[in-house]
Amino acid sequence: MREAWRDLRTGRRRPQPAPACSAFAGVPAKAYQGPDRQHEQPVIQDAAFYALAVPAFLVLGISKGGFGMGIGAIALPMLAFMVPVPQAAAIMLPLLIAMDVIGLFMYRGRWDGANMRILLPGGLLGTLLGYLSFRHLGEGWIRLIIGTVAAGYPLQAWLRARFTAAVQQGPSWPKGVFWSSISGLTSFIANAGGPPLSVYLLPQRLDKTLFTGTTIYFFAVINWAKVVPFWALGQFAPQNVLTSLVLLPLAPVGMAMGRWLHARVDERLFYRICNAMLVLVGIRFLWDGLRMILVAG
Repeated sequence: MREAWRDLRTGRRRPQPAPACSAFAGVPAKAYQGPDRQHEQPVIQDAAFYALAVPAFLVLGISKGGFGMGIGAIALPMLAFMVPVPQAAAIMLPLLIAMDVIGLFMYRGRWDGANMRILLPGGLLGTLLGYLSFRHLGEGWIRLIIGTVAAGYPLQAWLRARFTAAVQQGPSWPKGVFWSSISGLTSFIANAGGPPLSVYLLPQRLDKTLFTGTTIYFFAVINWAKVVPFWALGQFAPQNVLTSLVLLPLAPVGMAMGRWLHARVDERLFYRICNAMLVLVGIRFLWDGLRMILVAG
C-alpha cells in the first residue's frame, strides 16, 4: 500500500501485466506492449508483411508494365492479410504513381485518344464517388461487386464467342462512362479499377500495346486524382509514406519485367492471359467479399 501511495505522489507508473482474458494471456508482462505497438513504429518492421508485399508489388509492376491490368488487382488483398485495407491502399498509391510515371515513358504516344475522351470523365466521377463513400460503403460489398464483374466478364465473353458470331466492338460513350466510373470508384476504395475497365476495353480487341498504353494513361490520371482526397482522409500517415519509400525500388523492377514479357507474348495468348487473370482476381474478391459480409452479419 505504501508503494502505491509513493507511486501516486511521484507520478511513477508501474508496468501492467497482460490482460488475463486476451490473446496475450500467459505472456510475461515485459513482453506485452499493447495492440498499438505497430502504429508507433516509423516504418512497418514485420517480416511477414514484406514477405507478402515484395511479391505483391513485383506482380503489380509486371501487370501494369506488360498487360495493363489483371493480376495486379491481387496486390491489395495480399497486403490486406497483414494491414487494414485503407492502410494497404495508402501504402500502394505512391508506388502506383511511380509505376505510372515509368509506364508513361515506356508507352509514350501509345494510347487510344477516342477511348480516353470517354473514359476520363467517368473515371474522375468514380473517384469523387469513392471519396464521398469511403467511410460509408462496406468493404465486403465493394469486393463482392469487383469479384462479380471480374469473374463474370470472361464467362460472358466465352458464351458469346461460343453461341454468337464474334463482333469487334468500338468506343461507346454510355458503356465507357459507366465502366470507367465503376473503375474510378473501385480504384479509390480498393486499388482494383482494372477489372471494370477491362470489361469495356477487351471487347474492342485493341492492339496489345495500345491496350496497355491506354490503361496506363487512364490510371496515371486517376491515381494522381486520388492524392488530395487520400490526404484529406488522413491516409498519408508517416508510417504509410515511409513504408512506401522502402518498397519504392520494386516499381522499376516490376515494370521492366512486365515490359520484357509484353514484347514476347503473342497477342492471342495475351487476351487469354487477361481473361484468366480476371477469373482468378474475381474468385479471390468474391471469396473475400462473401466472407466479410457473413462475418459482419
